[in-house]
Amino acid sequence: MNRKALLSVGLTVLLGAAMAAAGCNRGDPSTAGASGGTAPVVGVDYPRSDTDFWNSYIKYVPQYGKELGVDLKTTNSQNDIATLIANTQTFISQGVKGVVMAPQDTAAIAPTLQQLAGKKIPVVTIDTRPDTGDVAMVVRADNRAYGTKACQFLGTKLGGKGKVVMLEGGLDSINGRDRTEAFNECMRQKFPGITVFGEATDWKGDVAAQKLQTRLASDPDVRGVYMESSFALAGTLQLLKQKGRQVPPTDPRHVFVVSNDGIPEELKDIGAGLIDATVSQPADLFAKYGLYYVKAAIDGKTFQPGPTDHGSTIIQVRPGLLEDQLAAPLVTRDGAAIGGEASVKYDDRTLWGNAG
Repeated sequence: MNRKALLSVGLTVLLGAAMAAAGCNRGDPSTAGASGGTAPVVGVDYPRSDTDFWNSYIKYVPQYGKELGVDLKTTNSQNDIATLIANTQTFISQGVKGVVMAPQDTAAIAPTLQQLAGKKIPVVTIDTRPDTGDVAMVVRADNRAYGTKACQFLGTKLGGKGKVVMLEGGLDSINGRDRTEAFNECMRQKFPGITVFGEATDWKGDVAAQKLQTRLASDPDVRGVYMESSFALAGTLQLLKQKGRQVPPTDPRHVFVVSNDGIPEELKDIGAGLIDATVSQPADLFAKYGLYYVKAAIDGKTFQPGPTDHGSTIIQVRPGLLEDQLAAPLVTRDGAAIGGEASVKYDDRTLWGNAG
């Protein structure tokens, strides 16, 4: 065989090998990202790591990232909007194809969402909903229902009379506003004989403890506490213990406590009789469906309002903005309905707080 023939055979072999390699790397279309055959890179900003709820969310994100076939870049904004904006710029410089975030200041994030939209980087917000601007999907629970369920529980337990303290979250957040407004509206309409003391805490446990201590000193006959998040759990229990108010519900000194989150510690405290109820918002499903929807957006998929295949409902919040409202059940010690609200028993294995 002459030199020219040898070169021809060699080129044919190399071309065949290259084509075979290309075929092996096409990837499964169901897991292919925008780069076609490789996992899409998604930026996930953790909103904070100083609560058990958000630490649980942080634990679930890599688990579902692997399950859904996305590569992750992660940051932590530590409840600071300026840090979240800076973290988003880092994601852009890293070439992410989508972003999952949970902005605690739901108004100030608007310019950043607009910037990402201009770069065609889809965004999914979990837990919170932006006041303005569009995202590919909002993944949260019905936070107004949180406030209503807490109201129904406390109002019924108190027989429609007495005083309760509401330890409000940050009112710069849609979550804080939804829970606060719904609780107040429900009390006014259904339990007008109950006085509500609203205490702003900005989602800070030390602030909540200080304000509750002051309120209990001026109104020792308070019979109920609504904590809009488990951030206030430790301080509340410590104060009630100090004041000799950690007694069974049959004792007139008992203070009925309702929380929001469904962390393992809350479930244990319900079983021990230290608090009375919580609303379990799904840290695991926030992680799963935040990544699910951002991957779908990267792949060009869209959704419509209506029931989902995972037991929730997508609603249209405003034109161009959809929200998947995941289930968030009321959790009590006996699992019985109260005040027209169904509840789940604290040790039910379907609760994410019992999964570990």
